[in-house]
Amino acid sequence: MNKIFKRTILCSICAALSFTVFAQPASNPINPVSKVWVADLGNGMYKNPVLDADYSDPDAIRVGNDFYLVASSFDAIPGLPILHSKDLVNWRIIGHALKRQPPFDHFSKTQHGNGVWAPAIRYHHNEFYIYYPDPDFGIYVTKASNPAGPWSLPVLIEAGKGLIDPCPLWDDNGKVYLVYAYAGSRAGIKSVIAVKKLNTEGTKTLDAGVIVYDGHEKDPTLEGPKIYKRNGYYYIFAPAGGVSTGWQLVLRSANIYGPYERRIVMDQGKSAINGPHQGAWVSTQTGEDWFLHFQDKEAYGRVVHLQPMSWKDNWPVIGVDKDGDGKGEPVISFKKPNTGKAYPVQTPAESDEFNTGLLGLQWQWQANPKATWAFMNVAKGSLRLYAQLLPDSAKNLWDVPNVLLQKFPAQEFCITTKLGFTSNPKIENEKAGLVIMGQSYASLAIKSKKDGNYLVFSVCKDAYQGKAEQEQNIIKLGLGATYLRVTITKGARCNFSYSTNGQKFLPAGNEFEAQVGQWIGAKIGLYCTRNVKINDSGWADFDWFRVEAVK
Repeated sequence: MNKIFKRTILCSICAALSFTVFAQPASNPINPVSKVWVADLGNGMYKNPVLDADYSDPDAIRVGNDFYLVASSFDAIPGLPILHSKDLVNWRIIGHALKRQPPFDHFSKTQHGNGVWAPAIRYHHNEFYIYYPDPDFGIYVTKASNPAGPWSLPVLIEAGKGLIDPCPLWDDNGKVYLVYAYAGSRAGIKSVIAVKKLNTEGTKTLDAGVIVYDGHEKDPTLEGPKIYKRNGYYYIFAPAGGVSTGWQLVLRSANIYGPYERRIVMDQGKSAINGPHQGAWVSTQTGEDWFLHFQDKEAYGRVVHLQPMSWKDNWPVIGVDKDGDGKGEPVISFKKPNTGKAYPVQTPAESDEFNTGLLGLQWQWQANPKATWAFMNVAKGSLRLYAQLLPDSAKNLWDVPNVLLQKFPAQEFCITTKLGFTSNPKIENEKAGLVIMGQSYASLAIKSKKDGNYLVFSVCKDAYQGKAEQEQNIIKLGLGATYLRVTITKGARCNFSYSTNGQKFLPAGNEFEAQVGQWIGAKIGLYCTRNVKINDSGWADFDWFRVEAVK
């Protein structure tokens, strides 16, 4: 379908939509299937990871015939992404529970590694609940009748530093509990699991809490607990041993306060999947049990795997137990879950044509956004980013809130965007372009100078330590659109290129190896900045942003 025809159709839809920049689930168009990663093999089998993107610390539930997944989002906004699936293999983003992150002023600045840590999603009395920790402020809860939103404003159920990874349990005796862990960086203690009582509504803690398991001797770096009840036992699923080197632990007791027996139910074994742990136990309508967890893939982030799960002597076994010792190891490929019927292939949104009044749900800012950062220019079918004044404290893009980013979608992929740049003729050094963001980053951008616009390639090594960008001119640009491209290959190797006609692409700059962010993988995105205070800005019109297979 050509772009003009598509734009005409979608403009009629846009008139009825909210004018918020981010898409609302009800109006979100059907996402095209990814060109770079599909977990569904189409023959009744699937391959891991089911989400080859950085959805760290996943938690999931089933409600009726639907599965919902939530993940950590740290300082990225909108935060707390909600994904939906019918079969645990095919997922799509349907919304976010956190449109702005409290405290609002605090998160108006970049807060790398802070904000939303490991959340838990539950369904109780016809409402969805998400409990999430902010290690600097405390534990919050937000609720919704529809998982796609809207979600309530977060309520701080207990203030304090270092309280992390909460998960509630509405017990069959009418009591409500919250299991959680501690962040050593804030609390001065870690590797322990504790339980608090909650009020009936689950909106307020009622006591100081009780430590129910100490992992210092056998299970260091114990965190991320999820609590369940089955056959009269309380089960706490928790990762231990470190993100990339650990194992999946399960604790079991007939009393919520213990004493708890321990068992390692999954580790790497002889597989290539390191540190397989932290996630969610879910059951299908047909009675099968499955476990969703993450694997740390460094610059690619913490990707989500799906493992078969069974029960043996009232203990779970996750993955494939080849030697029958009760401890499984991850699978690379397996038969899809039996959910009663077959469902079509779907994947999270990646590309964006910018033809509606709403950004795709895959996009997130580096801080709580302002209305003046972006405009969905429906008449032109483009995303307009206005050149924002760099914060006084910003040493480089690491400190800039108005960088619009999304996750790496696979190990190998190619990103191309088409943009037109209109600088403010009264000033120099407005800049707009494409960036691979991490603790070190690289970008290809258009920059305004006295004698015109230039294409510049920049690298900032150790950006998180406040180091300055190193910039080189590539070419002086003429009038018309510019096409920017970055190709990512195995090892997170990134090669930038550009074109003035969309056909012939020329290399720009040296190869760059993408780096991790703070607790996250590298991201890819767009930005538009200036370093001069003035009464108006220039802008960049991004016509589209496309994720394709490496050519």
